[in-house]
Amino acid sequence: SQAAWCELPSRVLLVLTSQRGVQMYEADGSTMVFWHALDVPELLAAHSVFARGIAAAGGRFICVGTSFGAVLVFDIPPKGTNVTLSEVLEQHRDPITDIAAEQGQAPDGAGDLVTADDSGTLCLWSSGEEFTLLGKIPGSGCTCSSVALWNGIVAAGYGNGQIRLWEAGSGRIRAQVSAHARWIYALDLAPLTGKLLSGAEDSFVHVWKLSRNPDTDDIEMQHCHAECVTDTQVCGARFCDPAGDTFAVTGYDLSEILCY
Repeated sequence: SQAAWCELPSRVLLVLTSQRGVQMYEADGSTMVFWHALDVPELLAAHSVFARGIAAAGGRFICVGTSFGAVLVFDIPPKGTNVTLSEVLEQHRDPITDIAAEQGQAPDGAGDLVTADDSGTLCLWSSGEEFTLLGKIPGSGCTCSSVALWNGIVAAGYGNGQIRLWEAGSGRIRAQVSAHARWIYALDLAPLTGKLLSGAEDSFVHVWKLSRNPDTDDIEMQHCHAECVTDTQVCGARFCDPAGDTFAVTGYDLSEILCY
């Protein structure tokens, strides 16, 4: 269901999630380093089971979400295959949709990890030997399909086409934009510039710029560019470089990746 390169200081792993569990490979896909099968609680035996949401955090951990609302925290050694499940974070009641780690410089007390679920609930965490829950932003019944975290700003995309910006330290909402006409499927952030990419079912891809006003510390969001991918329900969108000068897009029934 998902694939992501997780960059840790000592190594890069390719992490895949599926209905069966979590696979970790060396960055070139040549060697499987670790396999974790999903342990299905009896209460959920009749439900669809899957892993979704991948993020590297805290310098040595990889976090993966599950359909039963748990976040699995794997401790990754500098080399070798001795990966261990060090912790399970159980604050969500709904399937995890996305996980994001801090990509800039977090302000004091802001935490460095955010997890999102099907009900729109967001949990803010501080990583470490034990992960600490710093705050919870309750959902409004609309799925939060994608999240990003940059300089203490949480950017969240929702099923109703909105993008909301939250303060990672206090959990306060700072901005809300009706960005798309339909479900947002992808958000990505360029860490060097604060550019935000959003792709949705309405066939549009938008580029925004996030910033903090140095005088007031307000979070500001500026629209930079819109691209229509004709007759395509956009389901994937990513920047191709840390500055956000190029991005790639794909759609549901598209066998191509379009680069802009």
